[in-house]
Amino acid sequence: MTVDLALTILGLALLDSVNPATIVAVTLILLAAPRRAGLIALAAVAGSAITVFIVGAALFLSAGAAAGAVDGIINALRFLAFGAAGLALVISGLQRFKDRPRKAIMLPVWFTPTTAFPFGALLTAADLPNAFPYFIAIERMVASSIEPISGLLVILGYTLIYCLPCLVLLVVGTINRERTRAWLSRIVTRFATGTIERSIPIAMSLIIAGIAVGSIPFWPL
Repeated sequence: MTVDLALTILGLALLDSVNPATIVAVTLILLAAPRRAGLIALAAVAGSAITVFIVGAALFLSAGAAAGAVDGIINALRFLAFGAAGLALVISGLQRFKDRPRKAIMLPVWFTPTTAFPFGALLTAADLPNAFPYFIAIERMVASSIEPISGLLVILGYTLIYCLPCLVLLVVGTINRERTRAWLSRIVTRFATGTIERSIPIAMSLIIAGIAVGSIPFWPL
């Protein structure tokens, strides 16, 4: 494994670690869990890590004989991810044609360490189609023909970096929970209360942006 490849994968892992889905999940748990918030959040992060490692290992080991298969996966996921993002923007734009209250963010009563683990795993699995750095990193590894053991160790390191922001947030939130809860509460109050007011300019901008984003996979490279 060359230094250039290692630095490339490190950069991709750092980019992929800024993942809204898992970070928001840990934030919500630290804020809303009445008891054992740290343990519940850790279980969710562990579930996320398991998904990242297992899926990455499966793709790496199975794609060794046909590196082009990973390219096909990436292209298919580009269509799915950009199509979903474009649709979400269009729907958000249509919603801005009228006033609507923000929905309160709540943690279900069944959310415990036992259920947090599969929740984290499923949340990350659902979000993987958007993880372009993840699949690009695997494609680079396959194209470089690195040994299976080395590849699995790289994927393990990638997984740790992927979860690093959540682990930092978890440690900070556990050590100083009251201050962290106060800070997170202000953020949640800002985005989960009040009314989203009608705005035709914003609605049209979101719809246009959604159409543009959804068409990105069709643009010539």
